[in-house]
Amino acid sequence: MGKVTGFLEIDRQVHKYQPASDRIRHFREFTLPMSDTEVEKQAARCMDCGVPYCHGPQGCPVHNQIPDWNDLVYRGDWETAIRNLHSTNNFPEWTGRICPAPCEEACTLNLEDIPVAIKTIEQAIADKAYELGYVRPYPADHKTGKKVAIIGSGPAGMAAAQQLARAGHEVHVFERESKPGGLMRFGIPDFKIEKHYIDRRVEQLQGEGVTFHCNVNVGVDKPVAELLAEHDAVLYCGGSEVPRPAGIPGTELDGVYDAMPYLVQQNKRVAGEDIASVAWPAEPILAAGKHVVVVGGGDTASDCIGTAFRQGAVRVTQLDIRPRPPEKEDKLRVWPYWATKMRTSSSQAEGAEREFQVATLEFIGEDGQLTGVKCCQVDEKRRPVEGTEFVIRADLAFIAIGFAGPVSGGVLKECGEKLAITVDARRSTNVAANDRDYRTSIDRLFAAGDVRRGQSLVVWAIREGRQAARAIDEFLMGSSVLPR
Repeated sequence: MGKVTGFLEIDRQVHKYQPASDRIRHFREFTLPMSDTEVEKQAARCMDCGVPYCHGPQGCPVHNQIPDWNDLVYRGDWETAIRNLHSTNNFPEWTGRICPAPCEEACTLNLEDIPVAIKTIEQAIADKAYELGYVRPYPADHKTGKKVAIIGSGPAGMAAAQQLARAGHEVHVFERESKPGGLMRFGIPDFKIEKHYIDRRVEQLQGEGVTFHCNVNVGVDKPVAELLAEHDAVLYCGGSEVPRPAGIPGTELDGVYDAMPYLVQQNKRVAGEDIASVAWPAEPILAAGKHVVVVGGGDTASDCIGTAFRQGAVRVTQLDIRPRPPEKEDKLRVWPYWATKMRTSSSQAEGAEREFQVATLEFIGEDGQLTGVKCCQVDEKRRPVEGTEFVIRADLAFIAIGFAGPVSGGVLKECGEKLAITVDARRSTNVAANDRDYRTSIDRLFAAGDVRRGQSLVVWAIREGRQAARAIDEFLMGSSVLPR
């Protein structure tokens, strides 16, 4: 906790943003950091609530010890706060920027709509760690002689790699793309997290003995069987990349795209990479001077909105089949769990027009080119309401309704054909493995992250990577000192 009476004396405050008119002119981060004194005052608001749901399963998947480091920040002991935060979270500068903060939803002060500014404080601690030089390699004191291969370098793969390297194992990470980071590098826009935060962690992991092998598509360029033969254990940390099928007529029109190719292209463009390396599609996708429609109501849809505005879109309309949520939830029915209520992302606040309880019936066009999106209103059961059809002008449309699972080729194809891997009966494309030992049906092959649990948050990926690392260490050594 912080100051005993802090929550009574100090108002909630979070970091501010650059004005929308300024931030849409660039792809850099636009949050304005608070001073140390302001952050310490916010940490002082952490109350003696008795049961801190913020760092329980309802609030934080990695179980950050939030009351502890709030108290440390309040007392000005940033160094100990940094160590405490890193003891549960390998990459807090990532989660402090892009996690939706279920911890704040679970905060006891959220019963009064004034939760502790946990996300802001976490980001401040993580940034202070860079400022004070604490983000540096911490190599293992001894080596075990065991070799572990990790397929995929997203948050799950990198968290597992760091934990295993610090346990003394020789770790090799294989990444299909040109640089490590997975969809966090190529799928999340730079205005939400600049990629030098990933680069710094890659340098740290390399200093701890992790070897990265980029531009290696395991299952295509290098067989899984070969990895299993060369290593004592293999951890599969692929992403959930296959778009959920929309089933909307007209998706073949020029101008209609799934969301991820658009975001990947722009991220590569910002990084100065050749967008021709994006396999789908070959042509550049740009929103400058266009009317844009985004189908979907989640984070990926919001990322498309912010990217379109920065590219110079004339108008951006977001279509959400769900009813407009209430402005305020019933706390006594949902707290401390994540509540369904009206939320406006920073990208939506930049000028998006939002349509709720609307179904996308068809993409319409002329001479093969998209010209509009035919929609209608739906009832509570998402059935079309007769006579409510309307058409929105569109030169460009993005489908952002989520992901169905990992790609079926590469690793899964080889494992299915030659190694008889078992998939999850509930989600037929995900790899079957429990969240205790993370073992697949193939000996010495483990799985963690989105490829196991399905599309999820970065903080869940970090948790799974950490837990899988402990399971592998225990499998290799008979016991483990790594935390779960």
